[in-house]
Amino acid sequence: MRFSFIILVTTLFFSCNKFSSNEKIDFAKNPVIAHRGAWKNNNLPENSIASLKEAIRLKCFGSEFDVRMTKDEVLIVTHDKDYNDLIIEETNYEELATKKLSNGETLPTLKSYLLAGMENNTTTGFIVELKPTSSKERNVLITDKTLALVKELKADKFVASYISFSFDILKRILKKNPSAKTQYLDGSKSPKELKENGISGLDYLAYKIKKNPNWISEAKELNITLNAWTANSTEDIDWLLANDFDYITTNEPELVFERIKKAPTNNGYILVWSDEFNYKGNPDPTKWNFAYGFIANRENQYYTDSLKNARVENGTLIIEAHKETIANKDYNNPDLLKKSWKKYAAERKVGKYTSARLTTNNIVSWQYGKFEVKAKLPKGVGMWPAIWMLGDNKTKVGWPESGEIDIMEHVGFNNDSIFGTVHTKAFNHTKNTQQGKSVFINNPNEEFHVFALEWTPEKIDFILDGKIYNTFVNQHKTTAEWPFDQKFYLILNVAVGGMLGGKKGIDDTIFPQKMIVDYVRVYQKEK
Repeated sequence: MRFSFIILVTTLFFSCNKFSSNEKIDFAKNPVIAHRGAWKNNNLPENSIASLKEAIRLKCFGSEFDVRMTKDEVLIVTHDKDYNDLIIEETNYEELATKKLSNGETLPTLKSYLLAGMENNTTTGFIVELKPTSSKERNVLITDKTLALVKELKADKFVASYISFSFDILKRILKKNPSAKTQYLDGSKSPKELKENGISGLDYLAYKIKKNPNWISEAKELNITLNAWTANSTEDIDWLLANDFDYITTNEPELVFERIKKAPTNNGYILVWSDEFNYKGNPDPTKWNFAYGFIANRENQYYTDSLKNARVENGTLIIEAHKETIANKDYNNPDLLKKSWKKYAAERKVGKYTSARLTTNNIVSWQYGKFEVKAKLPKGVGMWPAIWMLGDNKTKVGWPESGEIDIMEHVGFNNDSIFGTVHTKAFNHTKNTQQGKSVFINNPNEEFHVFALEWTPEKIDFILDGKIYNTFVNQHKTTAEWPFDQKFYLILNVAVGGMLGGKKGIDDTIFPQKMIVDYVRVYQKEK
């Protein structure tokens, strides 16, 4: 009898100490929230205890799960209104539990789920989604029962946030527990509205935030946490990381961890300027200026601001070159006729091609930073697209003293290569001393590539799809070699012909041709 009592006491001691209420929970320092647990990579059931355990093993900041209530008022963890063709609100838990999850688990009650998640977990918080029910009364009941159970199990410290599509449920949570962290899921309210109602965060579909980009800065100013669901693509994940979202809810936590390692923000950069082109029509005039006419390099295109040549549609900027005749407003301009390098621009009565050249000149410029442009390039002999930068002092000292940084140049007669080059007073193409290198690019016309530049006081790195292919080092001599300690502005253009693009002629059968830009992002180090 004494031996049995010792066994019982010992069993109770260890079962009660799987997690001590005094044990510290220190949420992981990352933005990753596993959506319904980390289930996808290992083909686990969503909202299963196994998927929760996997999120904990990965050390995600949080693991999200869905709470519903059965007919007999048992709180369970599952997503849909029905389970194995049984309507949850119309079925008792005992009947629902007869149907196992695909990995053999019993349909988890919220109690079993919380207890399992508290065991051997010091890093991963619970993101508790309360699903709206069929009535206001049941909404109150599911909320109150959930809060009571969390308190009973001493699980409060594990709950990183309560989330819901029901604003009333969130307000009920705050009424019962004013210190609770809450996030709204519906996407219909601005950060200001959330703040006014005491909601501490938003958790919206990524595309809804992209349609309202001002919400990002508004939320940060109001100290409203930013979360987005469900971000599963590299494109969305990178955008959320670039914009320094507090959380990223995903079915692909492993991918998010991978992208975090590669993100500029992981290396001390912050996003200071961008255009994601999540609008339609003309390029944003608060971000871009147009150049007009014939500009330089004996190029054959005449630059315009026509929507035909530059427009935003389907989330991208399109810069499109056309073969068409257009009158040259600078024809016989005496000032241009006097300048040898610009004389050609006054000698042509018409232009035979049109295109666009967008710049940030006189709007914004930067000294040092990381610059990323994701784009597809035009195709065909005679095309000469470029992503590049010029010094702010060009109008004062002229080119090449002002410096030029060609983040990306491409010529149609050499379709599988791009160039990264700098031009200075000492190093430039008029002397054939320019400092540049080319690199192979696979399928530049049909696939997006990220053309990037990392510019510091010591060097300039040219980067294609995350890989450095050219580095220009500051030799600390004079501005003739390194004029790159001043601000530069950005230029995007598609040229036709010219001294480089037209070396092998122009194929008139290829038009129209366009460069498609998915985004432009500028990062700088925090001072």
